[in-house]
Amino acid sequence: MSHSTSEPLPDYRTQDPAVAARFAKIKERPVVLEIDRLGRQFPGEHGPVTALRDISLQIHRREFVCVIGPSGCGKSTLIRIIAGLDDPTSGRMLVDGKETSGPCPERGMVFQGYTLFPWLTVKRNVMFGLEMDGMSSAQAESEARQWIDLVGLRKFAENYPHQLSGGMKQRVAIARALAPNPRVLLMDEPFGALDAQTRAQMQSHLLEIWRNVDVTILFITHDLDEAILLADRIVVLKAHPGEIQEIIEVPVPRPRSLAQLQSPEFQATRRRLDELIHPKVHAPSDHLPIVRLTQIGDDVE
Repeated sequence: MSHSTSEPLPDYRTQDPAVAARFAKIKERPVVLEIDRLGRQFPGEHGPVTALRDISLQIHRREFVCVIGPSGCGKSTLIRIIAGLDDPTSGRMLVDGKETSGPCPERGMVFQGYTLFPWLTVKRNVMFGLEMDGMSSAQAESEARQWIDLVGLRKFAENYPHQLSGGMKQRVAIARALAPNPRVLLMDEPFGALDAQTRAQMQSHLLEIWRNVDVTILFITHDLDEAILLADRIVVLKAHPGEIQEIIEVPVPRPRSLAQLQSPEFQATRRRLDELIHPKVHAPSDHLPIVRLTQIGDDVE
């Protein structure tokens, strides 16, 4: 459904009955990941620099949550702490109600870089973590083939990473992260290096995978449209220090598709995210000072 620019947009907090019912069901599910007053400081030239302050968030089973914010808001620091790749200065993290720290199979991670082993085939890449956890090669191969099928790469199981496109490599990375059956899949701008067409395809692939797997997803992105297209809720961080500014329940109905980008609900949410992340700065003048660096007669108009 397209939206005429002459019509006022609805309030982004308005939900139709189906969307409201979906959120009611989500809130009834158990909390899989809880972040409790998390903070992170780094040493600086003039004293400690606070990257994250007092981050508290509860994410329910099979929920899809996106985190966005301006540069320097601590998005990647947050997901690294949740993945166990960095330690918080304060606060704690719980998975299924149990306090946890450090890397563990309960949390799978997909990075922006493909991080595949170039000397291993697609199948062996997906098997790697399973075998490291003590699974027999035969069982690991059987499990890996199921995940490879799920991401649509059955024909490429014996290929090496250099023989795959960027989108295919990222699908292998997703399969590898999902193979140990994590409770939470953490994704740090996983489609950021892809071209626009491949990125749109990967967004559709990810939604389809998520619909078929019992996994909770926490997804970092700087792309506002991507966040709205994918997420149940969007956590908006502000910078210096990184704090939660607002949590938005996305009013766009599921299942989602690119055709919804022009819907009133999508556009209203997009406008609110723009207001939060790109606030208008009231400068004394709307005009920049211009210094003329060309000779008279070089006009281009």
